[in-house]
Amino acid sequence: MVTTSQARQNVVFRAVADKTRRDILRLLRTGEQSVGEIAANFDQSRPAISKHLRVLRSAGLIVTHERGAARICELNAGPLRAIETWLRDYKAFWSDSMRNLKRYVEENR
Repeated sequence: MVTTSQARQNVVFRAVADKTRRDILRLLRTGEQSVGEIAANFDQSRPAISKHLRVLRSAGLIVTHERGAARICELNAGPLRAIETWLRDYKAFWSDSMRNLKRYVEENR
């Protein structure tokens, strides 16, 4: 059974699975940008970029607002905590594995 929290986490993972969407998030780390400014960084059509932005918006990773005739996008990094939380267990696993490897190497010199 998938909980609401897991479902939200899955949406975030799907959103960042695409390189173009990760690149858009990277662009927005420096501050808000219009859809046109974002699109100018890619060799994709503006409708394709708009689709990527919709996916990011539905995952809660960006927020948009109107400024005159322009739609402005801003990063909302909060949902990325779901990924960090998921990775935390694996970090502990790898840390334990590295400690065990170090101990093994030191004992078997």
